[in-house]
Amino acid sequence: MSYLLNLHALAALLGMVFVLMLTRRWPHNKRILVLLFNLCFLYLFSRKLFLFSAVYVLVNYAGYVWMCYAPRGRRLLFGTAIIANVAAVSSLRLFGMKLFEHPLFDTIYLFGLIYTVLKVIDAYYFAYYVGKDSKAPFLDFVNYLLFIPTFTSGPILKFRDFIADAKKPYAVTAADFEAGIKRIILGLFKKVVLVAGMTVVFKDVLEHDLQVYHSLFLMVWFYALIYFDFSGYSDIAIGFGRLMGYTIPENFKQPFLSPTLTQYWRNWHATLGDWFRDHIFMIFSRKYSSRGAAAGLSIVIMVCIGLWHGFSWLYLLWGVYHGVLMALESLLKLSLVNRKKVSSGYFFFRCVCTQLLVTAAVIVYSGNSDVVLRIYRGLLNW
Repeated sequence: MSYLLNLHALAALLGMVFVLMLTRRWPHNKRILVLLFNLCFLYLFSRKLFLFSAVYVLVNYAGYVWMCYAPRGRRLLFGTAIIANVAAVSSLRLFGMKLFEHPLFDTIYLFGLIYTVLKVIDAYYFAYYVGKDSKAPFLDFVNYLLFIPTFTSGPILKFRDFIADAKKPYAVTAADFEAGIKRIILGLFKKVVLVAGMTVVFKDVLEHDLQVYHSLFLMVWFYALIYFDFSGYSDIAIGFGRLMGYTIPENFKQPFLSPTLTQYWRNWHATLGDWFRDHIFMIFSRKYSSRGAAAGLSIVIMVCIGLWHGFSWLYLLWGVYHGVLMALESLLKLSLVNRKKVSSGYFFFRCVCTQLLVTAAVIVYSGNSDVVLRIYRGLLNW
């Protein structure tokens, strides 16, 4: 569900860029005008989502400010805030799966919350470890959580980086404007041209009585499809972020040249991998620094990433699969390969091995258990 492919949304974003450029002499233009834009956009998109987001932001800003200044009970407050946010998004997931029903529930609430909750938790971490010096103005906190270019699919912004950007005046040069527009065009080409065409081919092949070569083709094809799909969205978000005066981190850093799964997850959906590493691995690895503990944390993190994508046995198994492989890399001291210290042949051999391991499970991203099982059964049909 991506509003960035909607012509009205694209026109609104471009209009906002031109307003910012025309008001660049106003020191607070990108803070106040972007806030108004974010709120108006959500209100026009969905009043239910607007109200839900408003309540969610207000509650968490109150908790965030309390965290900044709380003299006692900080650890309890911190843990409660994290658990409450995880419970909120998990509950909405369960309602979305129709395991529970309530007249107030609407699937639109999940739209954006999957990413917003990660940003909220990052803000709590910052407040907990930095204290009152981490206090940020309300309007910057709202912009951070509701920033429209990254609201639904990332990249995931770091709180401290976004707040630092907010303090800088709007200064988009001609070179920045050109680079931003080119990035947006590249993203639209991936999403509108490549992904649309590749989806037709994928569905057409899927209609066949699958043989092993059909299934292998579909797995490789789908891998390329989701790369263009997600990297295309990231390109659009990064381009508009740049034009609106904010630096959006890269989400894809040559993932196909990753010689290990550990390095792969620093390059594929990099901001998600960074988030889980910063908020889980780095925290617990300080207390448990053994190689075995690192292996165990790898499994926990990948299971969490799998369940973050969706509450289903498919994503659970996907997380276990990646976690176990990364744990083995850690235990066998194979987590890192320095390209400068090994031969080109060995480096590319490791890259190919990594891509084969990723491709073996990438079809799970389809989220359709019937499609996944059908393709895997096709591998046995010679």
